[in-house]
Amino acid sequence: MKIAILSRNKKLYSTRRLIEACEQRGHEPIVLDVLRSYMEVVQSKPEVHLKGQTLEPVDAVIPRIGASITFYGTAVLRQFEMMGSFPLNESVAISRSRDKLRSLQLLSRKGVGLPSTGFAHHPDDIQDLIKMVGGAPLVIKLLEGTQGIGVVLAETRKAAESVIEAFMGLKANIMVQEYIKEAGGADIRCLVIGDKVVATMKRQALPGEFRSNLHRGGSATLIKITPTERATAVKAAKIMGLNVAGVDLLRSERGPLVMEVNSSPGLEGIEVATGKDIAGMIIDFIEKNAKPNSTRTKGKG
Repeated sequence: MKIAILSRNKKLYSTRRLIEACEQRGHEPIVLDVLRSYMEVVQSKPEVHLKGQTLEPVDAVIPRIGASITFYGTAVLRQFEMMGSFPLNESVAISRSRDKLRSLQLLSRKGVGLPSTGFAHHPDDIQDLIKMVGGAPLVIKLLEGTQGIGVVLAETRKAAESVIEAFMGLKANIMVQEYIKEAGGADIRCLVIGDKVVATMKRQALPGEFRSNLHRGGSATLIKITPTERATAVKAAKIMGLNVAGVDLLRSERGPLVMEVNSSPGLEGIEVATGKDIAGMIIDFIEKNAKPNSTRTKGKG
């Protein structure tokens, strides 16, 4: 098969591993810089161009689209879908998961466990917003933030008011979430492929830090998850419509809570922590499922 990998940098660990996995299985990987790809939208014959050349149709597309280029990246992916290529994750599902508030609303509708979350626009509503999530300490998140950037732990009501007012003054979209103290600065990354959790790791924040992201210096270790946690992760990925997802869970006194569903999970941390060939599993999934013109909008909303 000819498999396009939409990635801005072929030297990134995840991209390199996907190239290796393709080649080991006899496929032809093509790395395309999504921001250098452009489209011709015409009746009945959609095309993707790169550096003056028309790209030939490919059998499958693996989107590795950064959060900052979601709009353009999903437009390029959509063009490949229109050309009949099989997307590992569909453009609609990626857009859905990247909207943090929308994704939580969809998970909530389907009864998935979540931290209590509040969203408001007007400064006059700050007091009730704080009360809504159980008071301080609480977590304030920029809706556009990634890798722990734009996430603040406000330990007192006064601090929460100040931070929320500051973000609102900057016209930034934020949500306020309940702080899950018993999680102890740790979360669980579940790597879902198809309808199975294929790998899990515990990410622990540095002392004095509550964000467990590996980009923030957190450490990754092996962990065994419960059947309930496994079922929650698979359900969350399915609700988003994602074939491959990194589902981040918090362990709480009332059971597993979904913090986020990531449509382009990094492979390095989880492959190193577990010793598993996740890239190979992704290509195996494509081999079993890639059919021309098989794109469908999964899930609702």
